[in-house]
Amino acid sequence: MSILKLLPVNKEMPMKKLLIVVPCYNEEEVLPSTLKTMSELLSKMISDKMVSPDSRVHFVDDGSADKTWEILTKACKKDKLFEASKLSRNFGQLGAMLSGIYDNEADLYCTIDSDLQDDPNCIIEMVAKIKNGCEIVYGVRKKRDSDVFLKRITAKLFYKTMALLGVKMIPNHSTFRMMTKRAVEELKKFPERNLFLPAMVPLVGFKSDMVYYDRSPRMAGQTKYSMRKLLA
Repeated sequence: MSILKLLPVNKEMPMKKLLIVVPCYNEEEVLPSTLKTMSELLSKMISDKMVSPDSRVHFVDDGSADKTWEILTKACKKDKLFEASKLSRNFGQLGAMLSGIYDNEADLYCTIDSDLQDDPNCIIEMVAKIKNGCEIVYGVRKKRDSDVFLKRITAKLFYKTMALLGVKMIPNHSTFRMMTKRAVEELKKFPERNLFLPAMVPLVGFKSDMVYYDRSPRMAGQTKYSMRKLLA
């Protein structure tokens, strides 16, 4: 692991290239709304000089069988803020996220689900915390009221069990996070092949913080993350 040196915070630091990685699996119904939201958000951040003009939203098609890739290719031709890659098969959400992060160069990496139930406006707050010296910023749900009863109970049991086993995790945090390039480079050094990022990222170290948000209902379509996948 790298040794963290204490340096003064430079609030006038140069603008950083932000890459927002969005894994997609059979999301033809929700993508039109997602594309509009992400384009407006990143355009505003660039206009306000929060991030550099070469910042991008990178969509990863995780082996979709619907019109997801067709929609993404058309969107990339129309909007210069978008780019996309397509995996040869369905590798799962984690595999799609890591391919988007590891195969692209940026100063800041943010991962968010394509249904945008996690509040994308929090990305602005995440960048602000990075500028104040953080290397990792976690998106954390304020509450789980929108979950069904069984999911709420199993989530509490899961976090409690992990804590008893000595695993450091951020409760009510899943895939919505921002990491600097330095933090990502340290994550790459882990030898594990089957990574569980909510438990692995805190092991990277460095200064971290959290942003809190209310989870929104799905705009369209249905979740592709079944109970079987959650149990796995």
